[in-house]
Amino acid sequence: MNKTIRRIAPVALVLIGLATLSFMADYGVTLRLKPQQGKTYTMSTKTNMMMMMEVQGQTMNQTQNMEIRQSFTATSVTDKVSKFDTQIEAIKMSMSSMGMKMEYDSEHPEKTSPMLAGQTKEMDAAIKKVGHVTYDALGNVIDSLDLDMSQIGACIIELPAKEVKVGSTWSFSKNQNVNNTEMQVNYTYTVTKVTKKSVDVNISGTVKGNNASSTSKGGDGISGTYSGTASISAQTGFIVSSNLKTNISMTISEQGLSIPVTMVGTTTMEAK
Repeated sequence: MNKTIRRIAPVALVLIGLATLSFMADYGVTLRLKPQQGKTYTMSTKTNMMMMMEVQGQTMNQTQNMEIRQSFTATSVTDKVSKFDTQIEAIKMSMSSMGMKMEYDSEHPEKTSPMLAGQTKEMDAAIKKVGHVTYDALGNVIDSLDLDMSQIGACIIELPAKEVKVGSTWSFSKNQNVNNTEMQVNYTYTVTKVTKKSVDVNISGTVKGNNASSTSKGGDGISGTYSGTASISAQTGFIVSSNLKTNISMTISEQGLSIPVTMVGTTTMEAK
C-alpha cells in the first residue's frame, strides 16, 4: 500500500502542475492605467551604452553609463484619465572615451568633471523642473505640459484595449522628436505569463529616424532594434520592471565625412 502511494504521489503532482498551467493559460487580465491618487511612484532607470565609430579606417569606442531616478505623483485619477506631477530627482552619468573618463552626479556635485560644464547646466535645470503629464486609461499621453519625450516615464506604456492571456500580443507606434531627431518607434508585446498580480511580456521593436537639422543634406539615417522583457502590474497598469537591449546604427556627417556609428546597450528599469 505504501509503495503504491509513493508511486501515485509524483504522478498526482505532475497532474496538478499541468492543471495549473492550463488554468494560467486561460486566465485573462484587462490592463488599465489606474494609479492610487496621491501616491508617488518612483522609477529608477540604468542604461549602459557602447558607441562605436568608424573614422577614416580607425575604430573609436565610447562607453556611457547613466542612472536616472524620476518620481510620478498621481494628483488626479478617474476612470478615464490620470494626471501626474513628475520630476527627475537625480542623474548620475559616466563617460569613457579615448582614455578619458568624465563623470556627473547631481547628488554629489564635487564629483562632476569640468569638461561636462555645459551638459551640467542642462541636467541641473531638468532636475529642478516639475512637469505635468496626463494619460488616458490605456496609457496614451493626452497632455504633457512643458515636457519633452525624455521626461515621459518609461514605466507607462500604451496598453491593449482587450483582455490579454498567455500568447496575446499588441503593438503600437509613435513618432517623437528627441534632441532634434525625428524618430518612429514600433513596439510589439507578447504575453508569456499572467497572474492576478502581474502580466509578463516579451518585447520586440524597431526604430527609424532622421536628424531634422540635416534633412537638406540628405539626413542622417537611424535604424535599430529593441528586444527584452517586462512585468506589468495587473492592478495599476505600470511596468514594474523591465530589461531592454538596444542595437542602433546611424550615419552622421562631420566636416564633410560620413561616419558610421553603432550603439549597443542595455536598459533596466524598476518602478516602486
